[in-house]
Amino acid sequence: MGRAFEYRKARKLKRWGNMAKTFTKLGKEIAMAVKTGGPDPQANSRLRILIQNAKAANMPKDNVERAIKRAVSKDQEDYKEMVYEGYGPYGVAIIIDAATDNTTRTVANVRSYFNKMGGALSTSGSVDYLFEHKCIFKIKLKDGLDIEELELEMIDLGADEIFEDEGELQIYGEFSAFGPIQKYLEEKELEIISAEFDRIPTDYKVLNEEQQAQIEKLLSKFEDDEDVSAVYHNMKLND
Repeated sequence: MGRAFEYRKARKLKRWGNMAKTFTKLGKEIAMAVKTGGPDPQANSRLRILIQNAKAANMPKDNVERAIKRAVSKDQEDYKEMVYEGYGPYGVAIIIDAATDNTTRTVANVRSYFNKMGGALSTSGSVDYLFEHKCIFKIKLKDGLDIEELELEMIDLGADEIFEDEGELQIYGEFSAFGPIQKYLEEKELEIISAEFDRIPTDYKVLNEEQQAQIEKLLSKFEDDEDVSAVYHNMKLND
């Protein structure tokens, strides 16, 4: 399996389940999708995917329906997607994805987390080049599926890693390939378990145990913030 998978697996084993208020974050993403493309999943491809992601995260159906209804109502806040870049201690590169209804509050919080832990919020583009922006699909294997044929089709659409893992088929592709891959899988009636974006480091910072613990503390501060959707870093994770 490729580098992207190995990095992602290590990160999930270390940090999966540590992101606070998962349902709240999914609710924000659903609201933004509804505001952009409407409340009908059949006509809104992004919403369809988010509903699948919510199901994969065991988010109750009632919560999903309430998030859609709130997004349609006039009382729903308008969320803005923001990306913040910076460096933690020891030169660890960090990217923070956020969905916020108050950018002034969010950037102030992000800056304070960096400052308190010996890091610094930086300018746009200062860290992004150290990561590859990928899309990741998990699909359910079904009888009769020709994986080799599927792989050839996926490569033509922009996928660069396809493999079976724990009874699922995982597809890694370029960020821009998200739409074409989703469309193809749906047209072939392949069940999408989840689909999301990730940032894979092209270079890593190797730290000792004490230094890594310090970075983990900083990452936790970001992850506990309700405005933060995802956090990426290039710290080498210990096996």
